[in-house]
Amino acid sequence: MVQFGLFGIIGASWMSRLPSVREALGISASQLGLLLVVGGIGSLVSVICAGAVVARFGSRTTLVVATAGNVVGFGLVALGTGTGGVTLFAVGAFLNGACGALTNVPINICAASVEQHVGRAILPHFHAAFSIGAAAGALVAAAFSWAHVGITAQIVVVTLAVTAVRAALIAPATALAPDRVGPDGAVLPPRSGATPRPGATDPGDDGAPSAAAPAPRRGAGVRAALAAWREPRTLLIGLVLLASSLSEGSAGNWLSIAVVDGFEVREALGAVAYGTFVGAMTVFRFAGTGLIDRFGRVAVLRASGVSALVGLLAFGLAPSLPLAWVGIVLWGCGAALANPVAIAAASDDPAHAAPRVAVATSFSTVAMLTAPPLLGLLVDGVGARHALLVICAATVLSLAVAGAVRPARPTAGAD
Repeated sequence: MVQFGLFGIIGASWMSRLPSVREALGISASQLGLLLVVGGIGSLVSVICAGAVVARFGSRTTLVVATAGNVVGFGLVALGTGTGGVTLFAVGAFLNGACGALTNVPINICAASVEQHVGRAILPHFHAAFSIGAAAGALVAAAFSWAHVGITAQIVVVTLAVTAVRAALIAPATALAPDRVGPDGAVLPPRSGATPRPGATDPGDDGAPSAAAPAPRRGAGVRAALAAWREPRTLLIGLVLLASSLSEGSAGNWLSIAVVDGFEVREALGAVAYGTFVGAMTVFRFAGTGLIDRFGRVAVLRASGVSALVGLLAFGLAPSLPLAWVGIVLWGCGAALANPVAIAAASDDPAHAAPRVAVATSFSTVAMLTAPPLLGLLVDGVGARHALLVICAATVLSLAVAGAVRPARPTAGAD
């Protein structure tokens, strides 16, 4: 959970100071938008191969490399803002995007492994920790800005502090993670550092390969990663994640502007509106686990979709701000559980969790990469509040494929 929170902090802390980044680089808002797309491209390139990387090297090694890569990436971003070097900033943004995907996939796999070990729905708690981390990152940025500390110094300080904690917690955070590949390309349970689930074979305490364990074939992880792209259930889960990311990400980009422009209120009230959305989402991520255990994933996902749909329609069409505010709360509650439910569904079979989570999360990466500029085009024409109604189409699609998150039986060979 701390890894999720730190992931939220390190991203939101510098994104909350984009006006300072724009000023430091001496570029326009449109040019800054293109630089941010470079980071999204890095995420897309990385997430496509993340499943094979985790299957080949394990969650722990992947997180170590991603953490080190983020240090280099944010170092280049800081150097770019400090010297006005747009190229340095772009390279750093691309590297951070790639390392972000290589962090996102293994920590979700680890969280899903914890959920399976505990035996009840707790994955939404991890995503709530990310939301809390993002809010904390925004507060950190506000504090640095209030203290008149430059963006370059902030990036360096936050990166070093977050990296120290992330590095210290990688080993315990990956204790239950699948981290080796079998001869059929399946990812097998960890050899040490975790208590096996009932029925699992104990591989020994020293972490050495057991005599009965078959040696992995070369390229098995890559074949497993590619095979996941041919699985209809995995692709449908990806559509659920795409709709979820459109809903959550679009709120982050456009909700404040939609409130300010749509109701002609002060910027501070727009920020409070987005805070209301995040607050509703965070609370429901903590409270919603009991609903998943009681009613099941499919029912909860469908109810979430209806809540998000009603909330979006209320916000986009409401004649007054109070009614729109009710829509924001319903939208936030509806956006809360789709992401963790979809990740849990993709991780049902521990033997194939890594490639399936990577494929599913690639859909959310595409959504985050394409939604901001596409919605931006609509905003110029119809306004931000009405442009957000486009998300309703993706929400309806998520409702239509909600049955894909129904728990699946592990394949032969999974523990």
